[in-house]
Amino acid sequence: MTRGKQKIEAQRKNAERNQKGKGSQLEARAVGLKVICPICKAQLANQNQLVDHYGSKHPKEKPPSNSE
Repeated sequence: MTRGKQKIEAQRKNAERNQKGKGSQLEARAVGLKVICPICKAQLANQNQLVDHYGSKHPKEKPPSNSE
């Protein structure tokens, strides 16, 4: 059992390392979503995504003009 202490130390270090990276990204995601589709209220990051969204989800409608 010469590696018993090393094993315990490695487990402790791994537990500390894994604990740091955990957390919610909801706040960071909400900051990045700035454009909202007026029809279905989908949140998008920019105007180009809104145009693509209109092309796929609302093909009969025209996307709103770029008002930014």
